[in-house]
Amino acid sequence: MEKRELICIGCPMGCMLEVTLDNGDVVSVEGNTCKMGDTYARKEVTNPTRIVTSTVVVDGGTSTRLPVKTACDVPKSAIFDVMEQINRTHVNSPVKIGEVVIANTAGTGVDVIATRSVS
Repeated sequence: MEKRELICIGCPMGCMLEVTLDNGDVVSVEGNTCKMGDTYARKEVTNPTRIVTSTVVVDGGTSTRLPVKTACDVPKSAIFDVMEQINRTHVNSPVKIGEVVIANTAGTGVDVIATRSVS
């Protein structure tokens, strides 16, 4: 049996979690005070994912940078590929909040969207 310790990021409590694994399968999660902790721990030790936030260059806008984020979480292993594509991206103004800036970023099936409007 393998044990891993994590700090939960599911809510502001920041519970100290202990996950017990047997051959890569989660056997138990202890230390969580809510259901989100159990869900987070199981996902984190088997398939960790993250939301990526950054900025892209805006051409011809009132701002030179546009804040963006992935529409949902992407595999942690793909973050550097996602960031590489974000860093190469330029958009033309105007851009509206929620607009897709990069479709299917880095082949993850996840879009990168604008988190602010720029005229």
